[in-house]
Amino acid sequence: MIRRRTRAVDLPHVPNHAGEEERLAFRHDEPRPPALRFSPTAWAKLLFLRDLGETEIGGFGITAADDLLRVQDVVLVRQVCTGVSVCFDDQAVADFFDQQVDSGRRPECFGRVWVHTHPGNSPEPSLTDEETFARVFGSTHWAVMFVSARGGRCYARLRFNVGPGGEMELPVSVDYSQPFAASDHAAWEAECLATVEMEEPPAFTLSRLEPQPSRAAPIDPWDEDWFLAWGRPSREQQAGFVERKEPAHAG
Repeated sequence: MIRRRTRAVDLPHVPNHAGEEERLAFRHDEPRPPALRFSPTAWAKLLFLRDLGETEIGGFGITAADDLLRVQDVVLVRQVCTGVSVCFDDQAVADFFDQQVDSGRRPECFGRVWVHTHPGNSPEPSLTDEETFARVFGSTHWAVMFVSARGGRCYARLRFNVGPGGEMELPVSVDYSQPFAASDHAAWEAECLATVEMEEPPAFTLSRLEPQPSRAAPIDPWDEDWFLAWGRPSREQQAGFVERKEPAHAG
């Protein structure tokens, strides 16, 4: 895909899956270039979760309806994490989408900003990150991959798939211009304990260097098969995942 330094405000109107017009919305009184902005509370929660254990942690950014690049909260779903990967539970993702729709949010406000952490110093996306981003979000009109590394650096990239398509890296900032809630470490830790199962990464073997079968073409994440696109076996093939009542945690 060709990288284009295209201003997001110039993206055309396109119909979303509900038949409504969708556009990256930015405040008209803010002529600054597009950036991924976190509320202070969302940013504090992200850093707290990043430093809670020794694995990656993933979630979805909840954004403002009138500013789709302003993250107001970071929500976790049930997942199994290692130091190099995050695997979301399919049913948990489906339940999260249902809950968000029932609460009145549109899909572009909760399913387009993929947030995850790296336990090391580098925020650069790994090959697995890139494959997941392309496979899962490749057919959405637009999506953002955000990575926060424990060393303090972060990375954000906007990809859009309308017209000729393109992508651009985004600056990241904390937005203090709107009211924000206080921190709640107890609630954030409880959310992590309830959703995140931390495991050691598998031992490296030469078999991982062997050519892998070609992956299926990107699918529409609003199709019911989207939840199988994370590249994991079906839930039936993972007997015992749901039955684990007490997830293990590092730290």
